Amino acid sequence: MATLLLGAAGAALGSVFGGVGLILGRVAGALAGYAIDQALFGSSQTREGPRLADLEVQSSTEGSPIPRLYGRARLAGQVIWATAFEEETKKTTQGGKGGPSVTTIEYSYFANFAIGLCEGPIARIGRIWADGKLLDTSALTIRIYTGTQTQSADPLILAKQGSDVPAYRDTAYVVFERLPLADYGNRLPQLSFEIDRPVTGIADHVRAVCVIPGSTEFGYDTQIVSSLLGPGKQESLNAHANRNATDWTVSLDELQALCPNLEWVTLVVAWFGDDLRANNCTITPRVDDKTKVTSGGTWSVSGETRSSATAVSLVDGRPAYGGTPDDASVIRAIQDLKARGLKVVLLPFILMDVAGGNALPDPYTGLPGQPAYPWRGRVTCDPAPGAAGTVDKTAAASGQVSAFLGAALSADFSASGTVVSYSGPADWGYRRFVLHYAHLAALAGGVDGFAIGSEMVALTSVRDTQDTFPFVAGLMSLATDVRSIVGAPTALTYAADWSEYFGHQPADGTGDVYFHLDPLWADAAIDAVGIDVYFPLADWRDGISHADEASGRAQYHADYLRGNLRGGEGFDWYYASPDDRDTQIRTPITDGAAGKPWVFRFKDLESWWSNAHFDRPGGVENVTPTPWQAQSKPIWFTEIG
Repeated sequence: MATLLLGAAGAALGSVFGGVGLILGRVAGALAGYAIDQALFGSSQTREGPRLADLEVQSSTEGSPIPRLYGRARLAGQVIWATAFEEETKKTTQGGKGGPSVTTIEYSYFANFAIGLCEGPIARIGRIWADGKLLDTSALTIRIYTGTQTQSADPLILAKQGSDVPAYRDTAYVVFERLPLADYGNRLPQLSFEIDRPVTGIADHVRAVCVIPGSTEFGYDTQIVSSLLGPGKQESLNAHANRNATDWTVSLDELQALCPNLEWVTLVVAWFGDDLRANNCTITPRVDDKTKVTSGGTWSVSGETRSSATAVSLVDGRPAYGGTPDDASVIRAIQDLKARGLKVVLLPFILMDVAGGNALPDPYTGLPGQPAYPWRGRVTCDPAPGAAGTVDKTAAASGQVSAFLGAALSADFSASGTVVSYSGPADWGYRRFVLHYAHLAALAGGVDGFAIGSEMVALTSVRDTQDTFPFVAGLMSLATDVRSIVGAPTALTYAADWSEYFGHQPADGTGDVYFHLDPLWADAAIDAVGIDVYFPLADWRDGISHADEASGRAQYHADYLRGNLRGGEGFDWYYASPDDRDTQIRTPITDGAAGKPWVFRFKDLESWWSNAHFDRPGGVENVTPTPWQAQSKPIWFTEIG
């Protein structure tokens, strides 16, 4: 239509110049009309999106110094290699089939480049920011070179440049392959990197760690779990360091990078005790909030759900503890640790959830009100040894210990998938607690070590009428049951407190000396002597003229601390009373005619391990030794500090 109209108009306009003008006017008008008709009614049309005229990347400063980093810092680095931007076209056509069509051409750009960061070697690169915003690297191709002397040239650089390319040895750098640039205005973003480079020291020597807190519902999970706060609102429960990975994953990545010689990880998992009186104490899994609604994971432990479980107590309106780790998350954590090439010890752990202001009778004083959130090592018989009317050394003590242990049997459990079920009688005793985790360990594919308890100091020293120790016997029976579940490849131990492992020497004037844990250490089901080691390494006081300062020692000298490993308190001398400690009156450790001062030296591990042990009821040494065989089993420091 426009061809006819504009052709006629052009002819009329050109006719004023004669016949030639009429012809030229018609042609010009027809051409203009044809262009309009094609635009409006034509069969095809092509539109091009914005396109870069210059495909070169940003420049880098010549001769910039290479930073030397210590600790952790955020660095931007320098571009040390790059190609021209890669251009990718995408054509889309709409319409057609006899009607008009529109073809759209869109251009996308990708960058290949390397960023030099600092002198190597570094331990790791953590978060990366692009134009100040955290970069989601989950879908990107990024290769990190830590700056070793043996690192090889990057394969992309080799492919682009040929065989004669540098490996940038001793320089930490990052290679980005085909980084999409659309989000950055088709330019290289300003990148910065979180870098860890530990100063050479203790991290290089760390071979084993304990993973805590033990009370964290999903903190050990490899899957992200969120709390639903309302319509369209949620809050991550276990992904705070990186939105695409859980805190567990980020932490373990960093741990392995900073401690390259790490071999063993002890995974601590907690249930909660509720009373210092053994016969009244139950041990249960607990949650931090019964009303919480989660996405990505549902809390469940030993058949308990969020609605059926007890909630931990509150302090100032907030949970006193995190909850017990979800069973499925513990399984995933064990499997992840094994996949990383680490050996795993599973440690069931008791936290005492006894809130302040309680009216529970204190077994040590007989008065109402137990201490708030006490140490599990304070759980004992009621009344406690040394208290008026104590049941220690009576048949009642055995009965109370039996009540604490409970009656759960290995046959009461079944396991499938990520669920360990309990079908025995109502029982929240110690045996159910430990046997549950033995079955969970087996369900996870096995662990390398398993602790059947930790620091139950007051209970292991409770005696019955025969001057034997019923809780120690209970641990031996439990070790046998755990062995039948986890199998021979799993090493079993008990994590004794440093004040407990070597013997029981009550300060009651009897002169009794018992190697009370020896039957356990000698038991065929136990593979190692576990000790939580917190030996005092100094007796430094404020002010001047105290004993250690007067002797010419220096508070922070390694030789001073090293000398207290096999010396000082617990080896050379002890404080006979609180008053002696206050005034630093030190009594030498001796053993009279028996000549075995190591019996009373909790720091003398070598002598304890290397000798036969003889109990001394009433201070008189038995003729027959305990079951312990000298040097028979290794010592594990299950905790150290």
